[in-house]
Amino acid sequence: MRLRASGRARDGGVPAAAGSRTDRPVEGREHTSDPDAAAVTAAPAPGAGRGPRLQKALRSLAVFSAQMLLIVAGIVVIGWVLGRLWVILLPIVLGLLFATVLWPPTRFLRRHHWPPALAAGVVTVLALALFGGIIAAIAPSVADQVGDLTDQAISGLQQVQQWLAGPPFNLGEDQVGQAVDNAINSLQDNAQNIAGAALTGATAVGNGLINLVLALILAFFFIKDGPRWVPWLTAQTGPRAAPHVAALSHKTWSTLSEFIKQQALVGFVDAFFIGLGLWILDVPLVLPLAVLTFFGAFIPIIGAFVAGAFAVLIALVDEGFTVALIVFGIVLLVQQIEGNVLQPIIQGRGFNLHAAVVILAVTAGGSLAGITGAFLGVPVAALIAVIYRYVRDELDGRSPEVSDDGTRPQVTGDAGGAEVQREQVAPPADGGPSTAG
Repeated sequence: MRLRASGRARDGGVPAAAGSRTDRPVEGREHTSDPDAAAVTAAPAPGAGRGPRLQKALRSLAVFSAQMLLIVAGIVVIGWVLGRLWVILLPIVLGLLFATVLWPPTRFLRRHHWPPALAAGVVTVLALALFGGIIAAIAPSVADQVGDLTDQAISGLQQVQQWLAGPPFNLGEDQVGQAVDNAINSLQDNAQNIAGAALTGATAVGNGLINLVLALILAFFFIKDGPRWVPWLTAQTGPRAAPHVAALSHKTWSTLSEFIKQQALVGFVDAFFIGLGLWILDVPLVLPLAVLTFFGAFIPIIGAFVAGAFAVLIALVDEGFTVALIVFGIVLLVQQIEGNVLQPIIQGRGFNLHAAVVILAVTAGGSLAGITGAFLGVPVAALIAVIYRYVRDELDGRSPEVSDDGTRPQVTGDAGGAEVQREQVAPPADGGPSTAG
């Protein structure tokens, strides 16, 4: 009994076990002879609230996952519906883009007391005549010089054949001739497929012309009745949503207009300087290449690259490697001036999409709808960015419906009709964000 009593600590604890990590007795722990049972881990003991918190986190994750799945499913359904209605939507979208170009002269005529229908009709006919005049001016030049370019291309192929037959390749005329024969036989064997592809291409051209005609007709109605669209649209909503619908309609329209203005200016600068360089170097098809460069600017980044590649290729066929290299330098210089000087200046008023977003939009649009999709990819991406920024600013309480001049759209009227007016709600901003978003 004496030995047992002397082994206890004065505070009622137990003596430290041999091999334990601490000499301080632990209250409530029974003495054991197993040294492993008294080992203390570095990890903390589980708290009483760990299980409920884990269950709550799993429930939140499950709800979030279900929401994301529903959103993805909704996007897939919307994409499927849009794909089925693409035949109808394409002329509407093209008509809106044409309307952004035709609206300024139409507005000028309407301000000078022209009737809406007459002003819209005159502007549409003049635009169609201008486009037809450009095609008529290009066609004879292409027809006159395409034969010479074909002969020069054949001569260039013969030179390539002779080059391959000589050192360092030393393929021999027989091997080169055999390769040419194989290519000819392959073309003959696939003649039916090629004819089918040509027929498909002709059908696509015909459908494209039909879409252009429909787009022009819709553009006529858009610029004739366009000012009535926003009041009608806001009248279909509630009083709280009406100002946001009107403001967002104005922002999307401004974005489309700004896109057309910017790309037209960029295309004109590219076409002028590249065309001037081609004319000085006496490269054929200067006017068609300049027009191609202008319209290629409406497909940002990719369009300029393709148009420049055509110019270099024709210079190579007609003038040789040296002139082609000079043309390549001119195209590269103009593109650098455009990207580093012109674009930052004009895009300060625009939608400001990152170059990576532009490339992805063009690629996605091209893969979904060909050239038309590549053309529409950037405007659609810009509109999505405008809607996203508007919703973000509304969630942050920044009142995105209030424009830079301090006014907010307000729907007024009665059973006889509705109209959109602007009321002053804040002092004008000295330098706020662009109305394009």
